[in-house]
Amino acid sequence: MSAERLSAVEDLRDRAYSEDSDVAVAARAGLVALMTDDDPEVAAAADAALAETSISLVPGRIDFGPVAPGTPRLAAVIKIEGSPMALASRIKVTGPGLRARIAGDQLQVQWQPGDGALAGMVSLDGPAGAADLPVTGHIGAGLIGGEALETWPPEPQADAVRERFVSASGSEPLADAVRGNGPRETGEPLTAAMLESWPFEMGRARVTGLSETETFEPISAGLAAPPQVTFENREPVFLPPTDPPEQSRRRVKGLIIAGATALVLLVGTGLAAAVTLQDDQAPVAQQQEQPAGNEQPSGGKNEQPGGGKNEESGGDKSGEDEQQGGGQEQVRASVDKPAVVGTIKVGDEPEGVAVAPDSKTLYVANQSSRILSVADLESGQVDEVALRNTPRFVAVSRDGKRVFVSMYEDDLSGSGVAVVDAEKLTVLRNLKTGVQPYALAVAPDGRLWVPIHGGRNVEIYKDEQLTGRVFVPENPHAVSFDKGGQRAFTPDHESSTVSAIDTRNDKRLKSIPVSAAPHSLAVSPDGRTAVVACFQADAVDLIDTQTLERRGPFKVGDKPQAAAFATDSGHAYAVNEGSNSVSVVDPRTGQVTATVPVGKSPRTMAVAPDGRLAYVTNGDDDTVSVLRVS
Repeated sequence: MSAERLSAVEDLRDRAYSEDSDVAVAARAGLVALMTDDDPEVAAAADAALAETSISLVPGRIDFGPVAPGTPRLAAVIKIEGSPMALASRIKVTGPGLRARIAGDQLQVQWQPGDGALAGMVSLDGPAGAADLPVTGHIGAGLIGGEALETWPPEPQADAVRERFVSASGSEPLADAVRGNGPRETGEPLTAAMLESWPFEMGRARVTGLSETETFEPISAGLAAPPQVTFENREPVFLPPTDPPEQSRRRVKGLIIAGATALVLLVGTGLAAAVTLQDDQAPVAQQQEQPAGNEQPSGGKNEQPGGGKNEESGGDKSGEDEQQGGGQEQVRASVDKPAVVGTIKVGDEPEGVAVAPDSKTLYVANQSSRILSVADLESGQVDEVALRNTPRFVAVSRDGKRVFVSMYEDDLSGSGVAVVDAEKLTVLRNLKTGVQPYALAVAPDGRLWVPIHGGRNVEIYKDEQLTGRVFVPENPHAVSFDKGGQRAFTPDHESSTVSAIDTRNDKRLKSIPVSAAPHSLAVSPDGRTAVVACFQADAVDLIDTQTLERRGPFKVGDKPQAAAFATDSGHAYAVNEGSNSVSVVDPRTGQVTATVPVGKSPRTMAVAPDGRLAYVTNGDDDTVSVLRVS
């Protein structure tokens, strides 16, 4: 039996190499299914076959390094590997001034430096899977010109430079290291003899007689700090870095060549070098987007970000065992079958919802009225905060003093996050984010995580300043954290994966395959389990947050859009937009213990931190259903 399944793996692998998109996609789906086979050998073989036929990019990142202000367009080329279907991938680009296209079996990337640093991403997605290419660069003054520069490199390093170039081809012309597309003023090829005769003056290694050139072999190995390459008076010139060698060693990666016409691949360095393109050169066809916005499905965050939930809108019993603001309290036992105990009238088309840490205030983003509804759950009074753009999702700071609302218009303009003073109910400022910020969340350490749906990354803010990004497959919808805040999880909606992220270094650990179109997720308060609402599968998946193993799918209602957890971790919830209900799931077994009817087109759900009530926004009713969950 094992032999038959191993043979099936080989057959699927061969089919995954097909140039027929439908055949390749079906084969890859079959390999994904076999990755969970009970036979470890079959599962391992399927995993290896899937990796072999998946798209990959070599090198795996681009660093344009420091460039001078006013530098013309820089370009680099990356090798696309994998099955033939890899070349049919769609391209998405995130980052100011960044563009890309596929040409043959290469990915061509261009960057037009602007005023600030580049922390972008070129993402490919298609029948051969998905691959991300981080692209970085920054503006540094003083790279051109050298009157005040100290001699660099010292003579031993100058010799090393010569040796690295000469060793590329001995006494033969450096055909593999330098390939010119344009005319050379002297018509002579660049040879090892030329390199050996380079003068080193004021730290510059100058090659005479060339007007245009392409690629140099990487020379950073063995040097205290790799030189930059640019053009001065139509001649390629090595220039010393502006930083001391210690800093240069960290910052400068690869070679940057200005004034050249070809694209460069530095083989074996794991890093692409850059080549500037003159303005009259043909532009790369793929248009670029800005660091995209973030999105989070409605229930995706119930757990930390302040997204607690409070009691019921109608001023329902304010029992004393309600927990206050963020404090760790005694946990109320959740019930198998919650009951709807009331509704709250809010604005037009409510979507995102969050509860203050003290469970006394409810915040609702109303998409069609540009209003944040603020409901006092003790008095029943509902106030409104007018917002600049269409509000989508809501999160609350750990201390309850700030409310964060992601915003964007249907045409994706106006992307940002409104920062609202929770006491004064005024907008303090509007943060500019990437395109289409989704269901944002506040981590246990207080940082704000904003999934950027249009940019395939999650932006991270500390003290309302952008401090980092984590790039994930297409397209992040939400963020939720484990109990200690050491791992974050985001559902990658169009990629049918969940990204696990190490929050200690903000690096993605793994992409976990799940059922179709994960729209939201929530991590249990005990930090052990993540529930994933898979919109197209009409199911939820369960993920062990430590082993990153997935269970499921477990059938729920129609089009589950949001996920949430009871405060005791005893029950998970899926908000079913297509069937106007909430499914209650036992996270130990995946069994649905109840299906609770709510309003029309329910969107998201938040559970109050005191564990008593939960709130579900009903987009077509302009109401919030209040559920007693314990």
